[in-house]
Amino acid sequence: MCGIAGWFDKREDFREQKEVLSRMAEQLRHRGPDSGGVMTGENVCLIHRRLAVIDVENGQQPMTMRQGKRTCTIVYNGELYNTAEVREELLSYGYRFRTMSDTEVVLAAYLCWGGNCVEKLNGIFAFGVYDDERQSLFLARDRIGVKPLFFYPYDKGLLFASEVDCLLENPLVKPAITEEGLCELLLIGPGRSQGQGIYRGIEELWPGECAFYDGERLYRRRYYTLTAKEHTADTAQSLQEVRELLTDAIERQLVSDVPLCCFLSGGLDSSIISYTAAEYRRRHGDSPIDTYSIDYQDNDKYFQSSLFQPTPDSAFIGLMSEAIGSRHHNVTIDNTALFEALRPAAEARNFPGMTDVDASLLLFCGKIKEDFTVALSGECADELFGGYPWYHNQEILMEDTFPWSRSLDIRRSILRSGFLPKGEEYVRQKYLDTCVHTDKLPSDSPLERRMREMFALNFYWFMQTLLDRKDRMSMAHGLEVRVPFCDYRIVDYAFNLPWTIKALNGREKGIVREAFRGLLPDAIIDRKKSPYPKTHHPLYFELCAAEVTRILEDKTSPLRDILDKSGVEAIIQQPDRIASPWYGQLMRAPQILAYIIQLDHWFRRRQVTILS
Repeated sequence: MCGIAGWFDKREDFREQKEVLSRMAEQLRHRGPDSGGVMTGENVCLIHRRLAVIDVENGQQPMTMRQGKRTCTIVYNGELYNTAEVREELLSYGYRFRTMSDTEVVLAAYLCWGGNCVEKLNGIFAFGVYDDERQSLFLARDRIGVKPLFFYPYDKGLLFASEVDCLLENPLVKPAITEEGLCELLLIGPGRSQGQGIYRGIEELWPGECAFYDGERLYRRRYYTLTAKEHTADTAQSLQEVRELLTDAIERQLVSDVPLCCFLSGGLDSSIISYTAAEYRRRHGDSPIDTYSIDYQDNDKYFQSSLFQPTPDSAFIGLMSEAIGSRHHNVTIDNTALFEALRPAAEARNFPGMTDVDASLLLFCGKIKEDFTVALSGECADELFGGYPWYHNQEILMEDTFPWSRSLDIRRSILRSGFLPKGEEYVRQKYLDTCVHTDKLPSDSPLERRMREMFALNFYWFMQTLLDRKDRMSMAHGLEVRVPFCDYRIVDYAFNLPWTIKALNGREKGIVREAFRGLLPDAIIDRKKSPYPKTHHPLYFELCAAEVTRILEDKTSPLRDILDKSGVEAIIQQPDRIASPWYGQLMRAPQILAYIIQLDHWFRRRQVTILS
């Protein structure tokens, strides 16, 4: 993976912008610690920071390719999983390659097919191509939105980057926020509407979107959306197809010229990935796979079983590691270190995020990076295959709202009275827009129609929050984390699976369980879904409460005109009164306080201006 940025303006002399360009490049160094490059043309500047994974010796960027009188230059962030197939097709058209890098294949694909090249690609990516003959810029983001791409259009010019903080290094971009951005942070956060860059004027390409910019206008196109189709396979055939799709996606993502490992929580998803990786290595005579898990200091003492998190991971991790013969590493997070990582995690994400869930992943990835450059992780299976409780609880399923944040009451309780008066309307419209634009078949039953809506809600909202988290926390350390369940072929298949097959035997992710029964230990197959582990230690809550109390008393805090002091103090004094979580099953009283800490830090660090 890498960090990319660019600036296109036909009126600009980029030779006079060396200091700004240097700051933008430096802001992306963590994403690409191995090398960097800058291409400065007459109207354009392209910036790249490289994390070398494939063809380490070659593949430097920006990369230029010529075809006749036409010259195109690319900056690319990602991994292409069908490189061999695309290269073979391009070879048949007469293209020749100097390297084994997927970057060169993507660039040749653009020269061959123009903007339609994205429909040939299977991978996780964001890239920009400057076409000197047409004097235009092409931007693209992968179908699922695994890799980020933000942009800032202005009169006669455009900036783009992998991260928002890179854009803010350019004096054209001001750290200002409107009421819309505040609604995103305070009423939707840590989620974010698709296309939202929070700051005024900053946008993000949607998953499956590309764009052309010619110096005058920006032309955007969605080349991928969730499309409803009839599913004709019976249960037995569906089981086989799910197993084959998942196995193929995982094996494609095991290609790496640098050390690779797997996350292993002892849950179904990471166990399938680790098992498949171990078998693949065994067949190819390679060394055993290394697996990593995370836990927290004294969690064995303070763990609290709940509907969402019924069992700790430790016993299942040991069982799975032994079954596949992995070299397992357990990373234990200290609770004080977890608290101290809240602000660095917000900086890595560029925004307030999933608090200790982000912070722990930041620390975890830092530890993994000591020995590995690439890891595989089980994100997104729950969103695609009905793993969350809100898919199975009829009351929540049919409730006409976001299932992971069903009420704004707890959010309102900590905001000043009258603040964001149209906030409920804003959130409601975002929900309705997603449901209305979800593709459905005329033959769908009422349940299937709702399940498609639930799939779209999870795909475009909850899943994107987790993908943001994974990208920023891992790339903060220059660690590439791949997510095999995000292969678009799996997404398409899962979207069209009838619920009776998807939830086989009445279980969450029922078809995935049965597809791998007999390959994984039964205890893993039958284990009730348990989310990413969090700390249960009272020390963490105490540290967060003390820091929030300090913020409330600080007259210089940018949150003084936003928060209702008594509402926040009520959470500190009665943390168990939180009836429903702030966001998903992991954000309750300690995490609400941690979110306030991150908000305060974000406003201060970027000196954010609130526009009326």
